[in-house]
Amino acid sequence: MALLVSLLFIFLFPLRNNAQGPPAPGYYPSSRIGSIGFNQGYRNLWGPQHQSLDQGTLTIWLDKNSGSGFKSLTPYTSGYFGAAIKLQPGYTAGVITSLYLSNNEEHPGNHDEIDIEFLGTTGDEPYVLQTNVYIRGSGDGNIIGREMKFHLWFDPTKDFHYYAILWDPAEIIYFVDDVPIRRYPRKSDDTFPVRPMWVYGSIWDASSWATDNGKYKADYSHQPFVGRYNNFKIKGCPTGGAASCRPPSGSPSGLGHLSSQQHAALMYVHNNYKVYDYCKDPERDHQLTPEC
Repeated sequence: MALLVSLLFIFLFPLRNNAQGPPAPGYYPSSRIGSIGFNQGYRNLWGPQHQSLDQGTLTIWLDKNSGSGFKSLTPYTSGYFGAAIKLQPGYTAGVITSLYLSNNEEHPGNHDEIDIEFLGTTGDEPYVLQTNVYIRGSGDGNIIGREMKFHLWFDPTKDFHYYAILWDPAEIIYFVDDVPIRRYPRKSDDTFPVRPMWVYGSIWDASSWATDNGKYKADYSHQPFVGRYNNFKIKGCPTGGAASCRPPSGSPSGLGHLSSQQHAALMYVHNNYKVYDYCKDPERDHQLTPEC
């Protein structure tokens, strides 16, 4: 009888299946912005021999000799920046595949950055998507990272999925397949990037910290490590452009506030897939992150 009751309970109240992913956000910013070819918006920055373009898909790879990176042709003061990305399966520990905004070349030692970084895995663990915001910091010992990390509700090695950053004067929103996964509001000028930035992508060896805080290193017996990008989208306000320029909206209201559907999707991701939040880390000095 107890077994029958248990089976009936499971039938009537099935266990939550996180694999189904978040609810539909109801608004899809990527569908409102046309795609561009890689050469229309970007150029190779380093490792040209580890970069190839074939029928609209850019492939970059890392081996023991070099990684590779690319950079936008123009700096921006705000905007929507995204690409479809497919990651490599298997052992990729220590390897970072990224899409991000930065002004490090313009302000070395004192730069701003908005990151999407895929932290490599040993192959038996899921990828971690790390989002981060730096304000006037460079990794020189004074950096204050604002990391929030997520697992994904799909296997990012099986197909291309769409990742994007919306940076406007009021907030930063990260999207995965148009689902908002993180909002970073502008609470003060001291905790928000306001200087122009370029868009970058790269693959590189970050063995000192990328996987389990550096426990697992890049193993070049698995080389090359490959990242693939296509469906590039940029809609931003270039430096020196019209003062009336405004970045696209991330919500149907056009006012920067997520809709109720978008908020429900974001909260589902936070409740089911978020694995680290700097604001909730008891080992962090939160006097340095007053926005928490």
